[in-house]
Amino acid sequence: MSTLLHSHSASSSAFTLPSPRRRSAPINPLPRFSPQNAVRCKLIEPLKFDNGRATNQTDMLIGGSGTAIPSFLVAPNTRVQDLVNKNDTRLRIFSGTANPALAQEIACYLGLQLGKIKIKRFADGEIYVQLQESVRGCDVFLVQPTCPPANENLMELLIMIDACRRASAKNITAVIPYFGYARADRKTQGRESIAAKLVANLITEAGANRVLACDLHSGQAMGYFDIPVDHVYGQPVILDYLASKTICSDDLVVVSPDVGGVARARAFAKKLSDAPLAIVDKRRHGHNVAEVMNLIGDVKGKVAVMVDDMIDTAGTIAKGAALLHQEGAREVYACSTHAVFSPPAIERLSSGLFQEVIITNTIPVAEQNYFPQLTVLSVANLLGETVWRVHDDCSGGIEPYSSLGID
Repeated sequence: MSTLLHSHSASSSAFTLPSPRRRSAPINPLPRFSPQNAVRCKLIEPLKFDNGRATNQTDMLIGGSGTAIPSFLVAPNTRVQDLVNKNDTRLRIFSGTANPALAQEIACYLGLQLGKIKIKRFADGEIYVQLQESVRGCDVFLVQPTCPPANENLMELLIMIDACRRASAKNITAVIPYFGYARADRKTQGRESIAAKLVANLITEAGANRVLACDLHSGQAMGYFDIPVDHVYGQPVILDYLASKTICSDDLVVVSPDVGGVARARAFAKKLSDAPLAIVDKRRHGHNVAEVMNLIGDVKGKVAVMVDDMIDTAGTIAKGAALLHQEGAREVYACSTHAVFSPPAIERLSSGLFQEVIITNTIPVAEQNYFPQLTVLSVANLLGETVWRVHDDCSGGIEPYSSLGID
């Protein structure tokens, strides 16, 4: 039996990725303005965690947060940095307080320093934002996921956008790795709000010219914005990581934890050696409460890879994993882009149901939420490459957006 994706070169036949570099080799891209010397983005470098914790105390840390930067981001290529400094002084990247570590990684990938910004809370909880450098005529990117506390981070993003608009920024792009309120995208009962549309209106009216989002809960959320939306998928990052594992392709099955995620799981399975698909059928009795009812598909003796866009309380994915073990699955992997991790998610995920829980760093993981099975992958290169292409308007000339999984 053939093994699944023993190497990156072997995986290219199963799914398309932008020529990932070897993890041990430093990034050394050629100048980005030349289509003939186009840079290809390496989409994955796992954060250096052992049992979910940073192990190398000498790793470069971000703002004292204790989050290790991947090795390929520690020393940005000097030619890229010179190019940005000499020919691209109008690109600015600012970070909110929600995920400064990811913003720093994105800036490192581009060879830039994060813009200076002052953000503080008054005694009554009001948010104060002041840019500490000029952005007049600049292309500004604001990195701020609206993760918990969602209302605080959303309001901070809106005030940051307003500050940039009043400072005469030429273009303002809201980089939202995790878009909160995305699940409130339709009316399931009478007299409900569609909060996703409301949040989209708030971001637009605040002054944003463009939105860059990662793995929206549903595709129709892009239509809620009246400004351009670049939708980036975290799927290639996870696929590239799974490519490094020696899992027999005949033993693999991709599982959707609910009927709503079938399209996502089917696309994932197609790129993962065209693996078979299984579906967990559940009946939801209330918000954040799920009951597994049935399994569609065969998982007996197989390695099951459960795919979802986010893990919140982990009720759906944990009950699905328990059902897979009952049906004879040998191992169960959980793959998700957004790790919301609302209680009691950690207890459920670390209970022994999962061989490994694979997430990305779109949402920062609190120190107390690390557990041995947790693997965190970085989407910094994916977002950084997208930021550059949006800024430079060069996606069509260098490489199609589709190669990075961008809508």
